[in-house]
Amino acid sequence: MLPVLSKGKHRNARKGACFMEFASYLAGERWSDHPSCTHPLLAAVARLVNDAISDERRPRLAPLVPSVIGVDSDDPRMDVHITLRVAQTALPVASAERQRVLAVALLSAERILDELDHRPAGTLTQRSREALDKVPVAARWAYDFAEGEQTTMKGFQRYAAPTAVRCAVEGVANACVADPDALLHELLELTIADCARLVEPRGSTDPARWADACRLTGTVSA
Repeated sequence: MLPVLSKGKHRNARKGACFMEFASYLAGERWSDHPSCTHPLLAAVARLVNDAISDERRPRLAPLVPSVIGVDSDDPRMDVHITLRVAQTALPVASAERQRVLAVALLSAERILDELDHRPAGTLTQRSREALDKVPVAARWAYDFAEGEQTTMKGFQRYAAPTAVRCAVEGVANACVADPDALLHELLELTIADCARLVEPRGSTDPARWADACRLTGTVSA
């Protein structure tokens, strides 16, 4: 029996599979929603999107599952770019309270990137600048809050990045937009693409397993 994408954690494939459990299956790893084949923060994005998206749209995530296998790295830029992507995507549509959290996380990520890439202090990527421009009140609050604060890589990875990921996915899922499911799908797809550009993927997908999985979900023709 092959797993079918569904919400939550599952004991085995007969009960269904979340996005990362499906990845562990395709990678040939022990059944787990925290497989070693994927960066932990990227895996967190996938699990949260899997649970936040509607039952009707969840099967459309299946073609993305192989793309997370082998995408892992000790490079701290991975955490930074994941945080930037989720914050930039969610900021314009999230509630005011979440916008503050996301704006602070975005500024923290940019500060870390200043150090890692030896950029001038206070540099902002174009996407970050555009996202902050759309939420001027939250941006001003975040700048005031972050003034004088020290951002360490350890603290960023342990607290700021996971908080930003959770807040971003919840913000998109609850946003007053026409199609939050489409935005959740795009968020995961773009985050995976950002991470893939930072690493040389390790591991592989069993072609037979993936072909069977696609036929089961109906996402790809046999």
